[in-house]
Amino acid sequence: MVKYFSNDTDIKNGWEHVVSAFWQRYPNPFSTHVLTEDVVYREVTADHRLLSRRLLTKTNRLPRWAEKVFPGNMARCVYIVEDSIVDPVAKSLTTFAWNLNHTTLMSVEERCVFTESADQPASTSIRREAWISSGVYGFSRPIQEFGLARFKSNQTKALKGLEHVLSDLHGEAAPRPLRDPVKEPLGKAKEAAKTLASVAPSTKPQQYI
Repeated sequence: MVKYFSNDTDIKNGWEHVVSAFWQRYPNPFSTHVLTEDVVYREVTADHRLLSRRLLTKTNRLPRWAEKVFPGNMARCVYIVEDSIVDPVAKSLTTFAWNLNHTTLMSVEERCVFTESADQPASTSIRREAWISSGVYGFSRPIQEFGLARFKSNQTKALKGLEHVLSDLHGEAAPRPLRDPVKEPLGKAKEAAKTLASVAPSTKPQQYI
């Protein structure tokens, strides 16, 4: 069984501003669990769409009950692939993200679509969907429930982070300093980036998003 989540949100900012903030949303005070981000592929197509693939490294803290069940040396970082398509003509940004490691423990796939709001002028509608599954026999249901709760919490933080960046951009705040690199996660992220081609055969962002 797969846990499904969907949510619709409107942000009182124009689509162009939201897309600009999307690319600048890390680091921010609400997303300290995001450690690194790297662009591994980018292309502008003949019809002027921007295709991107990024590799993100995030912390992966387990709940207390899970720490008693799973090995203590389990990696506490999770690698996320994020494909995105920006269509400036249709004014849409579509992203699809999924985790590369810990997929037996829990697999999370997220699809997000940013479009101009049809009901509110100078606003952007965000449609977010997630599919959460687990292959751990006997523990799949509590793991999925935990994953769903964490996803909801992280998405609330993500929205606050995006609004924080939008506030900075509108206020013409001074550029925010980049976070000091976390050496161990960064090194692991680079290793993951090198093996990304073997995990996902095509380096080109998936067109089905």
